[in-house]
Amino acid sequence: QVQLVESGGGLVQAGGSLRLACSTSALSLCSIGWFRQAPQGKQREFVAAINRSRGGVRYGDSAAGRFTISKDNAQSTVYLQMTSLKSEDTGVYYCACDRSAWGRPLQTISEAYSYWGQGTQVTVSS
Repeated sequence: QVQLVESGGGLVQAGGSLRLACSTSALSLCSIGWFRQAPQGKQREFVAAINRSRGGVRYGDSAAGRFTISKDNAQSTVYLQMTSLKSEDTGVYYCACDRSAWGRPLQTISEAYSYWGQGTQVTVSS
């Protein structure tokens, strides 16, 4: 069983920055994706993902140019550095693990990820 734990969420003013962390003991087994879910139960939106092998990355449209995903293998942690935050970035941010075959392209749909963390709330005030 893969466990993931997010941290780093909080309240920030528009234009500010936050760094989220996703800790897991299964980092070598997973490509890790970040998703977010806006209030009122909207569908989870792909934010970014990082490959388990060579660290290749992929970003959703809303994150490109503002967010950076990275990982620290020694700390078994994936980070999501978020800058120039906007009110529409508000939501619960989840990290998730894709344990599919080695070399599979990074996935942007939530159904591709088998394991999820509990989420961390990010609130951006305007």
